[in-house]
Amino acid sequence: MQLIAYLHATLAARLAELRREGDRGDSPVPTAVIIFGLVAAALVVTGLVMARARNWMESVPTAP
Repeated sequence: MQLIAYLHATLAARLAELRREGDRGDSPVPTAVIIFGLVAAALVVTGLVMARARNWMESVPTAP
């Protein structure tokens, strides 16, 4: 029974401490926006590299 009382007191103290702290981290929305922007930039760069590689491969002369 002492273990349960100790765990209850410890949990209650930790929850009270978490409620007092105002800074709980960043919201997930800005993180999602940043990730979306990075993915969009990566897609654009990949598309440009693919187009450039395709043009370069088409300009290579073929064997007679």
